Amino acid sequence: MKRQDYISWDEYFMGLALLSGRRSKDPSTQVGACIVGENNRIMSVGYNGMPAGCSDDEFPWAREGEDNKYLYVCHAELNAILNSGGRDLRGSRIYVALFPCNNCAKAIIQSGIREVCYLSDKYADTVEMRASRRMLSAAGVVQRALTLAHDEILLDLRKENV
Repeated sequence: MKRQDYISWDEYFMGLALLSGRRSKDPSTQVGACIVGENNRIMSVGYNGMPAGCSDDEFPWAREGEDNKYLYVCHAELNAILNSGGRDLRGSRIYVALFPCNNCAKAIIQSGIREVCYLSDKYADTVEMRASRRMLSAAGVVQRALTLAHDEILLDLRKENV
């Protein structure tokens, strides 16, 4: 008899997005993204961080002030799109912890991603998120807040437990 407590596809892909976010050097917000194509095939992943060639140690991580991280950081969604290596993303879906900002929404629409699956929309009342939702809706991109069966998934990285 097969196992009954396995995770769903949504939990699997959101788990990959969250795990990817753990690569971020951002001290306040770690976001990851996972793009999935037909037949549940992973096409790309990304996380929020400095652009390639821009040192994590030389650019600011502050949230406020004239020289802050928002001027430099590339969001997880855009990184995942750029990391896809030119693959055709039309018809795919993207999993991301936070609802995408207006700039990421533009990249999502332009790349042909048809569904955004997210956990949190905590910035929903900001002008950027309202613009994002408006553009995604106008372009016919499905926006799906995930409700998952598991609140957490434990990864045991000890080799003796594999």
